[in-house]
Amino acid sequence: MVTTLPDARRARHIAEQVPDPELPMLTLADLGVLRDVELTGDGTVVASLTPTYSGCPAMAEMRADVAARLRAAGYARVEIRTVLDPPWTSDWITPAGRRKLTEHGIAPPGPAAPHDGPVPLLLSATRHAVACPRCGSADTEETSRFAATACKSLWRCRACREPFEYVKEI
Repeated sequence: MVTTLPDARRARHIAEQVPDPELPMLTLADLGVLRDVELTGDGTVVASLTPTYSGCPAMAEMRADVAARLRAAGYARVEIRTVLDPPWTSDWITPAGRRKLTEHGIAPPGPAAPHDGPVPLLLSATRHAVACPRCGSADTEETSRFAATACKSLWRCRACREPFEYVKEI
């Protein structure tokens, strides 16, 4: 039995404030990874998280951080669930999250490509314009498909000559 007590809203608020370990300017709520927080009839707080991609190495840290914050706030029983269906999409990043990425010099992802069923495997590089988060120019180039994390790539702006990271669409 799930309740909607003020205590459940407090638990949700606490979980929503947990920063992402790889993009600490974003909370897990900004990133769209925090799916749900509920309070069961026996007083257990259940927080549900969806990884950004299969095998995301930050998931263990996310689970531990959410559980630690909730326990520190006085919730004795905490359960963290991993929810894989539906899979996370970069479209779940909130407008506030996209703004925070840009403010920190990281280009937010564009809309994810719509698809039904399996995602086609492309053997050639796809080209699209990525606006520079510093000057806004679309005259940019990818310099490396992978950055500090697998979900980002490295780009350079030809207009202002500044390098920047780009969060990939998924």
